[in-house]
Amino acid sequence: MPLAMKMTQVTQNSYQLNRLGFVNCYLVRENDGFTLIDTGIFSSSAAGILDAARELGGTIRRILLTHAHTDHVGSVDALVNKLGADQVELISNERSLPILRTPPDLSMRPGEAPGKIKGGTPGIKSKPTRLLVEGETVGSLRCIDTPGHIPGHMSFLDERDGTLFAGDALVAVGELNVSNHAPWFFPFPKFVTWNAEVAVSSAENLLAYPIERFACGHGPVRQGGIPALRQAIAKVKA
Repeated sequence: MPLAMKMTQVTQNSYQLNRLGFVNCYLVRENDGFTLIDTGIFSSSAAGILDAARELGGTIRRILLTHAHTDHVGSVDALVNKLGADQVELISNERSLPILRTPPDLSMRPGEAPGKIKGGTPGIKSKPTRLLVEGETVGSLRCIDTPGHIPGHMSFLDERDGTLFAGDALVAVGELNVSNHAPWFFPFPKFVTWNAEVAVSSAENLLAYPIERFACGHGPVRQGGIPALRQAIAKVKA
């Protein structure tokens, strides 16, 4: 596959696309084609993502963003241009809108936890065509608010098979961890987490869902479901 994009099947319904060995995005099959969750770190990732969808016999119908960091929105504009703005939905949420602007608005809102938005937030030119709120579904995917790593962060649970597409709410490099407890040999998610307490609270909220596996923005897909999540939370509190 061009551009060093490695494709790995996650379940019958989903595929992990990995570039550079540590940046993931995901294709999720629906009846009308694919939902793409996140878009990689560079605009040049678009070609590899589109090739993967074609190889799998489908078309990307919608792009779903977990959050606004550069390694998750890198090829949004290239993909929208190639697919056609009238042919693909771009989906985010209201809190992420100012962070997705060019230039981004990184100011905190009244009532939000202390801290500042860190990490690369380049903004995008494309405008989201749909804004989600927690509990809504996009095809088979249930939207779950998981702020902490950054305001507006969302995770998505495939209710067909229990796969949680966790973005950077959780990190799977080495083993499963909450974002603010990323391992020493992959510290970047920890360094750019906005508020550690909120990140842990979001992870605890995920305990209420029937999760079977974790498909994160970084690292391989991790099995283990709720026991693995409890262990990740326990490490933070140890």
